[in-house]
Amino acid sequence: MKRRYFIWLSYNGTHYHGWQIQPNGVSVQEKLQESISLLMRLHTDVIGAGRTDAGVHARTMVAHFDAEEIEQPELFLKKLNGVLPNDISVWDLKKVKLGAHARFDAINRTYEYWVTPEKNPFHLESAARVHSPLDFEAMNQAAAVLPEYIDFTSFSKLHTDVKTNNCTIIQAYWAKRGDIWVFTITANRFLRNMVRAIVGTLLKVGRGQLTEKDFRAIIEAKDRGKAGSSAYAHGLYLTDVAYPDSIFESDECAR
Repeated sequence: MKRRYFIWLSYNGTHYHGWQIQPNGVSVQEKLQESISLLMRLHTDVIGAGRTDAGVHARTMVAHFDAEEIEQPELFLKKLNGVLPNDISVWDLKKVKLGAHARFDAINRTYEYWVTPEKNPFHLESAARVHSPLDFEAMNQAAAVLPEYIDFTSFSKLHTDVKTNNCTIIQAYWAKRGDIWVFTITANRFLRNMVRAIVGTLLKVGRGQLTEKDFRAIIEAKDRGKAGSSAYAHGLYLTDVAYPDSIFESDECAR
């Protein structure tokens, strides 16, 4: 009997054209789908919790697929890691109810954006370097207003096929972590390019080019042209995807 599984994975997005399968480049979804199909000896569709753009990383991505009963999940993950490229790693597998969906059942998602003011060869592909001093206190004050709003058209990629630009932001803040600064944002959903557009605009606040009042006016304008340029892809990470316990089989639990 076919069962539905959620699989958790991490990847370095540097050498991929994003998560989603596409004709003009190699994607993470393509590699995962090929590898699972190889182990199953059967074409197996893999559906992700969302899309990450080219160069964006994921510490936690979730995807689902259907397969016959997997009797030894740990062995399956070990074998799968053996055929996946070194920059993609799977690390958990859980049975879910047949109607469960990695994308549509997600309660919220969390992203981080990493910036560093220092030239560090170990952060070339993991954090965006900023060349001018930033006022992180001002950036935090501006970020704190995000949960007050719902419509984030000003931070959405143009001409997307979504029905609404409304999102509920739960938290948004900057904090120092070692030698880097990390922007953390959690919401029930995100628009295409939304986090990078928010970060790009907050960086203008940090440079003194915008005030908190200006930042509010940009959100309220509902015009992408009013916001700052999108921050570089390589500083962005998908770090968590949360689900309700109700979608998991009784002997499983949500992460």
